[in-house]
Amino acid sequence: MNQELFTINNLWMMVATILVFIMHLGFASLEAGLTRAKNTVNILFKNTIIPAIGLLTYAFIGFNLMYPGDDFAGSFIGLSGIGISLPEGWNTFAYNEGYTFFTDFIFQAMFAATAATIVSGAVAERIKLGPFIFFSILYVGICYPIVGMWKWGGGFLDSLEVPFYDFAGSTIVHSVGGWGALVGAFLLGPRIGKYTESGMRAIPGHNIPMATIGVFLLWFGWFGFNGGSVLSADPGTVSLVFVTTAIAGASGAFGALITSYLKFRTYDITMVLNGILAGLVGITAGADLMSIGEAAIIGFIGGAIVVLAVVLFDRIKIDDPVGAISVHLVGGIWGTLAVGIFGDLAGFQQIISQLIGIAAVGAFCFLTSWLIFFSMKRSIGIRVHEKEELEGLDINEHSMQAYPDFAPKD
Repeated sequence: MNQELFTINNLWMMVATILVFIMHLGFASLEAGLTRAKNTVNILFKNTIIPAIGLLTYAFIGFNLMYPGDDFAGSFIGLSGIGISLPEGWNTFAYNEGYTFFTDFIFQAMFAATAATIVSGAVAERIKLGPFIFFSILYVGICYPIVGMWKWGGGFLDSLEVPFYDFAGSTIVHSVGGWGALVGAFLLGPRIGKYTESGMRAIPGHNIPMATIGVFLLWFGWFGFNGGSVLSADPGTVSLVFVTTAIAGASGAFGALITSYLKFRTYDITMVLNGILAGLVGITAGADLMSIGEAAIIGFIGGAIVVLAVVLFDRIKIDDPVGAISVHLVGGIWGTLAVGIFGDLAGFQQIISQLIGIAAVGAFCFLTSWLIFFSMKRSIGIRVHEKEELEGLDINEHSMQAYPDFAPKD
C-alpha cells in the first residue's frame, strides 16, 4: 500500500467525519425552527446533549458491539470488551487500507448519535428531558450498535444468501431512529390542541428561516455521510456518490413540491424541506449503485411519499412536530427497498433480502423502544404536566428563554 494514498484516504475520512458532525447543527436548527419559540432552548439542549451521549456511549460500549471482530462476532450480537483498545498496527494500513483505527472509530461514532436526534424531533414540545436522555443513552449505546452489527459488523443480514445491502444507513441509521420516533410519539400522545373535535389544527413552527438553514446544513453534511461511507478517497466512487446524493435531494424537493401542491393547493416550504431530506434518506441505502436517472426517481418518489406520510400520521393522530417519522422511517424503508428495484443489485432476491432487513430491524427497534418508553411511562412518567406544556418547556425545564426580549412581560 502506498503511504501517500493511505494518507489521502485517511484525510478524506476525517473530512467526511467533520461534515457528519455538522449535521447535528442542522438537526438542531431544523427542529428548533419547526417548533414553537417557547420550546427552543429545550430543542437546542437535546440536540447538544445527544452528540455527547453518542460519542461517550459509542466509545465505551457501542463500537465493540458493532464491530466485534471475527473472534467475537455472532449472528445477532458481538462483544469484544468494554472501551477502546488499540489493535496492532492501529495507525497504519496494517489495520485498514483506507484509514487508521481512530479514524474508523470517530467516523462511525458520528453516525451513532443520529438515531436519537431523529427521535428528538418527533417527541418535541411535550417530553420530559430526563426520560429522553435516559432513552437516548440506552438506544444509542445498545440498540443502534446491535442493529449495525447485523450488517456492518458481519452479522446475519450480511450472511444471507443474497446479502442485505445498506450502503450508508437508510435502514441501519435512519429507520432505527424512525422506529424510536414512532413509538415515542405514540406513547406520548399529541400536543395539547393538535387534534380537536373539529379536526386537526396546524401548529406552525416559529422560525422557518432557521429550519431552512438546518436543511441546507443537513444536505451539506450528507456529502460526508454518504461520501465517507465509501471508506476511502476512491475518486470514481466518491464522485458518483456525491452526484447521486445531490440529485436525489434535489429531486426530493420537486416530488414534495408537486405532491403538496396537488394536495393543498399551496406552495408549502416545510413540505419541500422535508422532501429534500426524504430524497437524501432514500438514496442513502444505494448511493454507490445508482445512475443519475435512478437517483432522480428514488429522490422524487421519496419526496412524494413524505407528503403522503405526513397526512397519514395526522389522520391517525400521531403528532410529529417536524415530520421525522415520515422522513426517516418511511423514507428509510423506501430507500432500502429501492436497492432491490433500481441499480446494480436490482432483482427479486435482493428485494426479499431488503424486506428481511427492514422487518428484522423494525421489529427489534420497535420492541426495544416500546420497552424503554413504556417502562418509563408507567414508572416516572415521560410527559410534562399540562401547565408546563402550555407555558413552554424552556421556562419549566431550563429556567430560561431563547428570546427573553420578546417574551410577555408581567
